[in-house]
Amino acid sequence: MIEELRKLWPELEWIKDPDLREQTTKTWALALKKSVMSPEDLNKIPFTLLAGPDLKVSFMAHKRAVVHIARESGLKMNEFFGEELPVNMDILISGAILADVGKLLEYEKNNEGESVQGQYGKYLRHPFSGVSLAEQCGVPAEVCHIIAAHAAEGDLVKRSTEAYVVHHADFMTFLPFKNKF
Repeated sequence: MIEELRKLWPELEWIKDPDLREQTTKTWALALKKSVMSPEDLNKIPFTLLAGPDLKVSFMAHKRAVVHIARESGLKMNEFFGEELPVNMDILISGAILADVGKLLEYEKNNEGESVQGQYGKYLRHPFSGVSLAEQCGVPAEVCHIIAAHAAEGDLVKRSTEAYVVHHADFMTFLPFKNKF
């Protein structure tokens, strides 16, 4: 499973702290173990069920774009703002990789093999299930905060700098699909 996750997420290597890298990897392994989805499915299923049936962008294409955009944004913020607004790159990258890990518990497959929102997902959205998965794997609170605050649920809390970056990277790669004209 670990080798499959390294192929799915080559960006895990960007996390310099080996403990955090392992915790992040274990969280994805746990989510896949509990999910009806396989790593192959994640490269095929649409990244959201909210943009309509014609969406061709896969879950992994969206997720990896979010991680890359968040990383580049964090690097630029550190370059231009330095100690005035430091971005912890390991926390940022781990949080970006884990932001949607809970979606693996939201999705089910219908009789046609299509991804649909399952019963679990009707009760618990992915920020909640993602935090639960991450905490079971020892992920630190700073990263769990990003998972919890990256979606609309985070509008009710004070976000860390890293959580703002992931939130905006996620929404800038989601809203244009949802609100196409």
